[in-house]
Amino acid sequence: MTPQPAVPRGRIALLLAGLAMFGPFTIDTIFPAFGAIGRDYAAGKVAVQQTISVYLVAYAATCLLHGPLSDAFGRRRVILVGVSVFLLASIGCALATDLPMLLGFRALQGVSAGAGLVVGRAVIRDLYEGQDAQRLMSLVMLLFGVAPGIAPIIGGWIMAWAEWHAIFWFLAAFAGLLFLATALGLPETHPPQARTPLRMGLLWRNSAAMVRDGVFMRLAVAGAFNFGALFLYIASAPEIVQRFLGLNEQQYGWLFVPVIVGMMTGSFLAGRLSGRVAPTRLANVGFGFCVAGMALNLAYSVLGEPMLPWTILPLPLLSFGVALAFPILTLVLLDMYPQQRGAASSMQAFVGLVSNAVISGLLSPLLSGTPLRLALGAAAFTATAWVLWRWHVAHATRLPARTEPPDALQAADRL
Repeated sequence: MTPQPAVPRGRIALLLAGLAMFGPFTIDTIFPAFGAIGRDYAAGKVAVQQTISVYLVAYAATCLLHGPLSDAFGRRRVILVGVSVFLLASIGCALATDLPMLLGFRALQGVSAGAGLVVGRAVIRDLYEGQDAQRLMSLVMLLFGVAPGIAPIIGGWIMAWAEWHAIFWFLAAFAGLLFLATALGLPETHPPQARTPLRMGLLWRNSAAMVRDGVFMRLAVAGAFNFGALFLYIASAPEIVQRFLGLNEQQYGWLFVPVIVGMMTGSFLAGRLSGRVAPTRLANVGFGFCVAGMALNLAYSVLGEPMLPWTILPLPLLSFGVALAFPILTLVLLDMYPQQRGAASSMQAFVGLVSNAVISGLLSPLLSGTPLRLALGAAAFTATAWVLWRWHVAHATRLPARTEPPDALQAADRL
């Protein structure tokens, strides 16, 4: 293994968590502004919702490139370029004069935002192995879990004293700070001798081979759907907070603070239990909390009316379970392709983002009409993820490391 620079774990965790926050900050901060954007541009709810789905589609389409680019040119360079483009795109959103212009710059935000999350995962595996990697991934998730909770709250505060355009000036300032932090604090963790040439034909073949890899895709879909249950509620936050619960633009914390508490608690516990509890067992516990939370949520949606705190209480169980299981799934997927960690991280992100784009652009508008529809949709995501995970555990005892595209492996090497 190529020697890596010594980097303080706390500093790298803070930096990578900040880079990973691009995604949830860019999505969640504008939720309180949906009404104002619709009024300014004379646009309906579904049209304004596309500010989320356009971002996610662009994010998904280009995240397949961020990892391979970092494999070829180095992690640090790709992150710095991505943050720079994101900063410019945020300024464009702030200056947008109509909805099509806003959607265009939102797409540019999506094109660039994946650099932090996708490449950051590869940085963790460049620097650490085994229990250390699991602990750092959990620590990053703990810090990353802050973003979905505070982003809409910050958006509400901004809306209290300024127009919605100020939210994008805030995102631009956030990107500027991260650029400086990355430039000054992140060493290159993927040295030239470890890099692989970027060949688009080979990239396409390897991506297609990962899609055909049943083990990889089963785990990627399980992780995406497990988080998808939570993301359905995140994407539907304006309906839940303002219509179901009758709260205002400054009260999104009622929904997001419990979710973040569950996420942070689960991430903290996952890090503490690393090396003490087998990863498969810990993931089983995480999926168990997700199933329990969604079962409770479905039961209350059938029997009760939307009100605080009962409508919100099942969601921390779900976020707690997601935080336990997701770091383990991510490390397993990255270790399947040790020579192509950037590409593997890209493919995992692509699967998750496609799922989230469908949720925000299609399922959330369809299901957010009633609390019961939301509960049924979230329960279906959790149940599917749990079945995929259990099927994987029942048929697999060890994950082989892919040193070649999966279609080049012998059938006996497959799980």
